[in-house]
Amino acid sequence: MKLYEYMAYELIEKIKSKEITIEELIYQIYERIEKTEDKLHSFVHLSKEKALNKAKQLDEKLNKGKPVGRLYGLPMGIKDLICIKDSPTTCGSKILEGYYPPYNATVINRLIEKEGAICVGRTNMDEFAMGSSTENSCYGPTYNPWDLERVPGGSSGGSGSCVASGQTPVSLGSDTGGSIRCPASYCGVVGLKPTYGRVSRYGLVSYANSLDQIGPISRCVYDTAILLEIIAGYDPLDSTTVDIKVDKYTEELQNPISKMTLGIPKEFFGEGLEKEVKNKVKGAINKLNSLGAETIEISFPHLEYAIPTYYLIAMSEASSNLARYDGLRYGSMSSDLSGDLYEVYSKTRGERFGREVRRRIILGSYTLSAGYYDMFYIKALKVRTLIKNDFQNALNQCDAIVCPTMPTTAFKIGELVNDPLQMYFMDILTCPVNLAGLPALSIPCGFDTKGLPIGFQIIGNYFSEKIILNIGYLLEKELNFFRKLAPIKDGGN
Repeated sequence: MKLYEYMAYELIEKIKSKEITIEELIYQIYERIEKTEDKLHSFVHLSKEKALNKAKQLDEKLNKGKPVGRLYGLPMGIKDLICIKDSPTTCGSKILEGYYPPYNATVINRLIEKEGAICVGRTNMDEFAMGSSTENSCYGPTYNPWDLERVPGGSSGGSGSCVASGQTPVSLGSDTGGSIRCPASYCGVVGLKPTYGRVSRYGLVSYANSLDQIGPISRCVYDTAILLEIIAGYDPLDSTTVDIKVDKYTEELQNPISKMTLGIPKEFFGEGLEKEVKNKVKGAINKLNSLGAETIEISFPHLEYAIPTYYLIAMSEASSNLARYDGLRYGSMSSDLSGDLYEVYSKTRGERFGREVRRRIILGSYTLSAGYYDMFYIKALKVRTLIKNDFQNALNQCDAIVCPTMPTTAFKIGELVNDPLQMYFMDILTCPVNLAGLPALSIPCGFDTKGLPIGFQIIGNYFSEKIILNIGYLLEKELNFFRKLAPIKDGGN
């Protein structure tokens, strides 16, 4: 096996035992990136020289018997909206071209500064995390390693693609309405959206503050559990984090699930769900039954309102967040400075924001405007509470909820670009989780007849990540898809 074929925890063990050096691992990772990046476009910026220098420093420490952290130089891809000091952070947007943060996000301090991980590059994404396909980046689209004519999902498409193709063993993404779980599903990897408040958002460039969460993407549940143990926990720099104990997730993975009750939401298996997705997900549920878990049918009577509720809230918060980018206070300015102040603002935002971002700013501003605020935004907040109550009622009857991650497998590049409503509908099974603030895990549960991965979603109660990781780990072992790397072939071959 090549080094890029191993799981993260296996690479850590090889480094600890002196079987390989960190420098050797980083060299091989960049060789893999150089061979595949022209086809995938997972990254928008690579930091090879900095990564190799860090690897040499960590190797020297190891040779002297000094501690280097729990991750032992593990290479990672970091989504292009998580701040790294003196590293370009552009959110896939022209308006942040040339921006180098003067500080690290809390997750970066925990993973890289404290535990010794190495960032190999910034991964591509939909501009300001607005999209489900990674087609809205100013750098161009990322391609699905299972079929290069198809999208990798979004908005963390670069993070999903780089893990699925072996460019990095793990990566970080962010999830506002499914932006970790969607690429995990489309790329056949593991993606976790933690409970809102479980992981610090300090240093994350926000899309929608009440919905965003940073989370890991990896090839197996064990690696996800390792990363969550490190990044989870209270942060005084983020008032939305919750000060409660962080579980030892890796120690809870093999617990039996024979006494668990799993809820199957009937509305999640309705119209719009591809037949092959439905069959594979039901097959995975049967595997859980064989492990002793009991299943019951549950209902979400307000699911039909999830998409409009989510987009009203998300676009409103996005409109407010992006108001600061005017070229003077934040962001780069238009080259044409003719006209008054408002004309310069307008030209800057018109030129440097992409089409999808402009669309969401306009809709969000309309929703928050006088006369429509109560009609749309306040009503959406009330429906959000109803959706949250649906989840609580369901989770009072069961330990976790199991369902598809996405209603379809990956669609073709350009297929939905001109149909934003259909694109938004793709979030129907993921965005309700963000509205409720619950944790959710996506793992691969099979492939369709075209060879495209299918995602299986496990949703838990607040701060019950250990339960959904436990279920995912045991199911992953039963299904045994997690060692399968994408072949990176041309579409249709």
